[in-house]
Amino acid sequence: MTTDAGGAGTRAPTPTTEAADTEALRPKIEVRDLNVYYGAFRAVKGVDVSIRARAVTAIIGPSGCGKSTFLRTLNRMHELAPRARVEGSVLLDGADVYDPAVDPVRLRRYIGMVFQRPNPFPTMSIYDNVVAGIRLVVRSSRSDLDVIVERSLRRAALWDEVKDKLKQPGTSLSGGQQQRLCIARAIAVDPEVVLMDEPASALDPVATLRIEELIAELRANYTIVIVTHNMQQAGRVSDETAFFSMDEDRAGYLVEFGATREIFTNPRERLTEDYVSGRFG
Repeated sequence: MTTDAGGAGTRAPTPTTEAADTEALRPKIEVRDLNVYYGAFRAVKGVDVSIRARAVTAIIGPSGCGKSTFLRTLNRMHELAPRARVEGSVLLDGADVYDPAVDPVRLRRYIGMVFQRPNPFPTMSIYDNVVAGIRLVVRSSRSDLDVIVERSLRRAALWDEVKDKLKQPGTSLSGGQQQRLCIARAIAVDPEVVLMDEPASALDPVATLRIEELIAELRANYTIVIVTHNMQQAGRVSDETAFFSMDEDRAGYLVEFGATREIFTNPRERLTEDYVSGRFG
């Protein structure tokens, strides 16, 4: 995890090409022997995976195989569920996010999340939705907030559509616009990682395409991990893909991980081939 040099909304300077190439080769998140439990039930079993910086990693697999649970462990969102616990480690830039000294709320500033259904805060304006997270962590002047709002909405490809109605409720927008508003809210605090849990599953094809285009744009600045049930979408948006399935006890485990092109055209495991070809799942 990095620290801010100039307050909320300030990112480090854009790296040189050589530095960017080096960054792209290193893992941003390293998961080691991860086991996730809800009470006595083990939802995720023995997962080891490294997630590259500034790349899009897709998580695919049949319903109930622990995809969303795994995603939520990366920023400790799963802890909001009763009797949840984790064994193993999740490292962000080498630092264990489960260290007792780590504040989960602060962690989620570095690892933001976008959920399956658009969830703008219903009592807030478009403007206030974007800056809601900023106001929780730092005092900012109105002029600073104005800059953050415009920049975040531009990055979410929404500015031109809402710049003249920032005082209107976020819920007044269409479903696709609401989801882009939620993405703007997630990136307003300048996270390093953005988690997306089936962000287009509730949207129509046109809005889905816009979200996919946005993911392609955001990967230049963020590490993105996306859960999707849509094989075509995983193939279109991701650089690497992790395929999860379930064992006989219905615990989710990682079957195979690799470059998306290889997973979809030349998988190592027969189970992966059967899933991506539609023979099961």
